[in-house]
Amino acid sequence: MREIIHIQTGQCGNQIGTKFWETISAEHSINMKGMWEGEPDKKHTQLDRIDVYFNEAHNNRYVPRAVLVDLEPGTIDDIRTGKFKDLFRPDNFIHGQSGAGNVWAKGHYTEGAELVDSVLDVVRKEAENSDSLQGFQFTHSLGGGTGSGMGTLLLSKIREEYPDRMMSTFSVVPSPKVSDTVVEPYNATLSVHQLVENSDMAFCIDNEALYDICFNTLKNPNPAYEDLNSLVSMVMSGVTTSLRFPGQLNADLRKMAVNLVPFPRLHFFMVGFAPLGNPKSAAFRNVTVSDLTQQMFDAKNMMAASDPRHGRYLAVAAIFRGKVSTNDVEEQMVNVQAKNSNYFVEWIPNNVKTAVCDIPPQGMDMSATFIGNNTSIQELFRRVNDQFTAMFRRKAFLHWYTDEGMDEMEFTEAESNMNDLINEYQQYQDATADEEPAYEAEYAADGEYAEGGAGEEYHEEYQE
Repeated sequence: MREIIHIQTGQCGNQIGTKFWETISAEHSINMKGMWEGEPDKKHTQLDRIDVYFNEAHNNRYVPRAVLVDLEPGTIDDIRTGKFKDLFRPDNFIHGQSGAGNVWAKGHYTEGAELVDSVLDVVRKEAENSDSLQGFQFTHSLGGGTGSGMGTLLLSKIREEYPDRMMSTFSVVPSPKVSDTVVEPYNATLSVHQLVENSDMAFCIDNEALYDICFNTLKNPNPAYEDLNSLVSMVMSGVTTSLRFPGQLNADLRKMAVNLVPFPRLHFFMVGFAPLGNPKSAAFRNVTVSDLTQQMFDAKNMMAASDPRHGRYLAVAAIFRGKVSTNDVEEQMVNVQAKNSNYFVEWIPNNVKTAVCDIPPQGMDMSATFIGNNTSIQELFRRVNDQFTAMFRRKAFLHWYTDEGMDEMEFTEAESNMNDLINEYQQYQDATADEEPAYEAEYAADGEYAEGGAGEEYHEEYQE
């Protein structure tokens, strides 16, 4: 089987991760003690690919392949004593005592570095128990200390040890209206600096966008974190559907990345889910593939607070679940591209990938999950970057980071990396199909393919 190891770090990452396990356990009819209790006729579909996320222990018990990490005991203790106490493997809970105190440097260099070896030991054990490891998925927040600092430390360490495995992250990015901590812009910028280099796919989720969906679409006047987390877990469950169930068109992590990432650095995605709506009116409407497609591409449905209409899609993946006709799906996708051709870059033809799975989510007849690589995600980075610059210019709060041994140069590097990322998105947003790409000139400037460059020598040898 193509196993995935799931790692959740920090308070936010653990809350989202735990909700994810709750959702997929319910979909596979695994109870809170890890036992399967589904209907006999569904046994094959529910257990056929259960190995992707669960290990089978003795007595037919299924144990999540999850590693739960935090630098303070609070959240981990809550999970350990809550309703999941019998689901997760006790050895896979790893926590420190002091916490990261919202400082990225503590998570990445001091407190986190002390704990990282014990986490890697657990990850190694899980990897050794896998037949054919597909990759790793992380849930973390970029605003706090543990999720951002230690999360990115783990990412780089695991990347070193397993360079050929896929790395996907579900990253909660700071939003302008819902700010938990003052130093969020520092933590987020330093984290993005790491994510650009070490992750293959980063699904960006934003509290502000989640709040907007709860208020405006779900008509929930006072949403709690529980409501936000369940939105995120719906998307995570949707993104991973085709890995967990046999479908008409199968997709795995690598196929998804190959279809969504045209350039290695541009792997930050916006996600969405349909159908979302007022639960009270659900009984009064019939959901069709056309409705799902319409809602899926709707800007109000995006779980990152940047408007896709301000950018263009480099690539899109749509995962449909339920009794859906593949013909309908293809038709709708062609329609969307034809009607909104301005919003798709013309130099990547057919840039919408679809996957279809017969098994709908619990309590729904059909659903669709949307993953878009859109250049407007730069709005999100630009916002964080502006806040970062405003504080960094005055060196505000910097001593909390330099006291942990960090150098100011690291901030400057992270800032310029973020600026480069924003400029790259803008460059590809403005690119047209018939213009000469900029990189040819760059190669010539490097001397690699310029006169007398390595390319030319090789070419002469080859001719001889």
